[in-house]
Amino acid sequence: MTPYLARIDLFPIKSLDGVSVLEATVLDQGALQGDRTYALFDAQERFIHAKRTATIHGLRASYSPDLKTVTCAKAGFGSASFRLPDDLASLAHWLGQALQQPVTLKSNVEVGFPDDTVAAGPTVISTATLETVAQWYPGLSLEDVRRRFRSNLEIGGVPPFWEDRLFSARGAPVPFTVGAVTIDGINPCQRCPVPTRDALTGAETVDFQRQFVAQRQATLPPWAAAQRFNHFYRLAVNTVIRHQGGQRLAVGDPIRLGQP
Repeated sequence: MTPYLARIDLFPIKSLDGVSVLEATVLDQGALQGDRTYALFDAQERFIHAKRTATIHGLRASYSPDLKTVTCAKAGFGSASFRLPDDLASLAHWLGQALQQPVTLKSNVEVGFPDDTVAAGPTVISTATLETVAQWYPGLSLEDVRRRFRSNLEIGGVPPFWEDRLFSARGAPVPFTVGAVTIDGINPCQRCPVPTRDALTGAETVDFQRQFVAQRQATLPPWAAAQRFNHFYRLAVNTVIRHQGGQRLAVGDPIRLGQP
């Protein structure tokens, strides 16, 4: 089969639940519009995220189709809906009470708050990769693994780890096209503690990282540039999109290696 864009996930509020969409617009600086536009900060102006605040896993967020209304909920605490960006102060107050700490919400409509500020484009993975990783852990489903790794673009019609073609041994960008958009693959994404936990409860999966590293090394495909793995706790590909603001990505778009 021809590789194609099977799924687009956006995460409007960094570290909260994502939302699957059929189309996404590229911003001038290469991020996707609506992805990690908002972020939580503590009283010391540090990010509040699941990397060091596991209780954030207990928050649920769902969005209206236009992504302008978010409904947040926490078991035993209740739920409330807020307009974005009009109700940021009210949303921050609600989140602060739910997390039992002061919260400030900030927005960045130009590039959002990506984890990798150098390769700030959408992260890319294949559906088959997620399915394979799920098989490494009895009891985890495809959706469980998808929630843990939080990638933006999911590729269908390819074998597991096909996306490992999208970075080079010496670090030169690897171009590929999704529909009319040219994207540069940069590097295999280094993972944080978040995938080791249940995305809905925060409960840690025993030996998750150790098992992942062993399986990733054992199944590294022959097309992957092994030089880029100083360790094997890496999955998905970080990217850059240059000078294509306003272009759109859509589920079903064909994917091709190389320049158009």
